[in-house]
Amino acid sequence: MASKIASAAAARSGERMTGAECIVKTLEALGVEVIFGLPGGTILPTYDPLYASPIRHILVRHEQGAGHAATGYAAASGKVGVCIVTSGPGATNLITALADANIDSVPLVAITGQVGAAAIGTDAFQEADIVGATMPLTKHSFLVKDPKEISAAISSAFHIAATGRPGPVLVDITKSAQVAETTFTFPSAIPLPGYKPTTKPNAKQIRQAAGLIKKAKRPVILAGGGIVRAGAAQELTKLTDLTGVPVVHTLMAVGALSDLHPHNLGMGGMHGTVAAVAALQRCDLIVAIGARFDDRLTGQLETFAPHAAVIHADIDPAEIGKNRAVDIPIVGDAKAVLSDLVAEVAQWTAKPDYKHWWKTLDDLRERYPRGYDQPTDGLLAPQYVIERLSALAPAGTVFATGVGQHQMWAQQFLDLTGPRRFLTSGGLGTMGYGMPAAMGAKVACPDQTVWCVDGDGCFQMTGQEMVTCALNHIPIKVALINNSSLGMVRQWQTLIYGERYSNTDLHTGHGTAMIPDFVKLAEAYGCAGLRVTRAEEVDGAIEQAQAIDDRPVLVDFQVSRDAQVWPMVAGGASNDTIEYARGIAPTFDRDE
Repeated sequence: MASKIASAAAARSGERMTGAECIVKTLEALGVEVIFGLPGGTILPTYDPLYASPIRHILVRHEQGAGHAATGYAAASGKVGVCIVTSGPGATNLITALADANIDSVPLVAITGQVGAAAIGTDAFQEADIVGATMPLTKHSFLVKDPKEISAAISSAFHIAATGRPGPVLVDITKSAQVAETTFTFPSAIPLPGYKPTTKPNAKQIRQAAGLIKKAKRPVILAGGGIVRAGAAQELTKLTDLTGVPVVHTLMAVGALSDLHPHNLGMGGMHGTVAAVAALQRCDLIVAIGARFDDRLTGQLETFAPHAAVIHADIDPAEIGKNRAVDIPIVGDAKAVLSDLVAEVAQWTAKPDYKHWWKTLDDLRERYPRGYDQPTDGLLAPQYVIERLSALAPAGTVFATGVGQHQMWAQQFLDLTGPRRFLTSGGLGTMGYGMPAAMGAKVACPDQTVWCVDGDGCFQMTGQEMVTCALNHIPIKVALINNSSLGMVRQWQTLIYGERYSNTDLHTGHGTAMIPDFVKLAEAYGCAGLRVTRAEEVDGAIEQAQAIDDRPVLVDFQVSRDAQVWPMVAGGASNDTIEYARGIAPTFDRDE
């Protein structure tokens, strides 16, 4: 990218052009290959030079889809995702995707049009203060009124998005700045003197951390999404191999350590494995790398890991000590932190003896394995569908999910052996994320199979992007886990509200009128549609879907609405109250 920037700057600096042309030329110089967007009045001047640009523009059907597609592109590739929309409702429709990328630390640059500078504050047509609205939900937001500032603002946005803790940056550019002429000047340096994120960890703290790990009797490595964002999966594997310390991961760190690695205890928290939750509750040391200690992981914070000392390493100093007191704070990039820890523990003359600890954990894994009950209503077990999808999908398949029961089942029953292969909305829990994120991932990884594991509720929020995929030759595959319900909400109504199912029936299957009929809907969108109602049809449908590569395909798996996600910790409860299945509390000495 550096060479592209240098050559572009040398070739184009000093030319007279419009602000809109500056936008496009800057994006080209930054190496942008794909933009997801939807034009409108205040961004239309930029769409004119974009017409002749080598940058691929993918026209979405809704601005939220543009944001999630750019997020999926970034999460799958490690590059900065880019989206572009117009002012007012175009920009406000993007807010959910920006908030989602912000909390999950995804590098994203959003360019929005704004009314002319003279009209700002007059409640002009399609005016909205998108900078003010997004400032709490982005890493930074720029308002550009002067065409001379366009190139510097966009270049700065890319730098901010991709460095330190990654995140979304919004650049709002007035229409008057886009149409005005200026002299194009590509910045030779990023003009951000006050922005200097710390990436190199403190050597003394690394030594202290290694010493604490060596002394611990029951340590746990807590792997967070920061490891995936930093590209540090290999270093994590080296650390656990060298030390023998078990690993518990968060939802955003799926694949950071292979699910097949013997040291991987699985996900912690509300729907984590019994072994993972128990390990955190009973450990004497947590080595947290790139994790936030959010409430879905900790449960009732006051009772979380009561006997544990904490080493907390994160690129964002604001996260350290925010929720859990820390004994050794380490500010730094996860890859650098893990590399330095590996170098330190590699000097040990003997590996610590965790035999007793592993005996306890292995006993929990054996007594409480992943599993599920077969439905009694004659419909499919959703867990079985995902198990078979995991078994039949080609190596390197990327999975994107929506949010809800299917998201948790996907985390539990897909065996992921590498990072950037499980894309999901973690912190914000955004229904509708999966479909456009899968689209963005397929654009980023055209040679890899991309499956979206979605729910019938989530799909109907952004499913129109199937049209985008069909018209742009993006052959994703959708495994629709159709329980005809807002499943996770229904599960809570079953467990907490006495089976009073208030407004959770979606009427999409199970002997109803099937509104909509997802197979017909897929075909209307120019995609292939299949329906599966029996277990013996599952493998054939998955194989058929994977053989279709000239258009997107949706498989409507009709699953039982009574299937539930277990294990489970009730919201706000202590992790000590985890249930393996309804009414079945694991037996382990919580005070050991």
